[in-house]
Amino acid sequence: MKKFDYVIKDEIGIHARPAGVLAKEAKKYKSKITLTTKGKSAEAIRLMAVMGLGVKCGQTVEVEIEGGDEETAYENIKTFFETNL
Repeated sequence: MKKFDYVIKDEIGIHARPAGVLAKEAKKYKSKITLTTKGKSAEAIRLMAVMGLGVKCGQTVEVEIEGGDEETAYENIKTFFETNL
């Protein structure tokens, strides 16, 4: 299992567009990718669940990746967050 924390820099937070792009990116991997913030969790492939977290700018999200391709998924998802969120 691999984890990283990320502080959201997008001024609108994780809204529909980036949540949709994140879900699409997460579906590329066999590993389970889970976002956790404020005591709530959502699987990254579930668009509505990710949006339901209500993540705002400045909040920290813990990203947990577990599975057969977690090394690749970790690197790519971390880059995705740094580039898009």
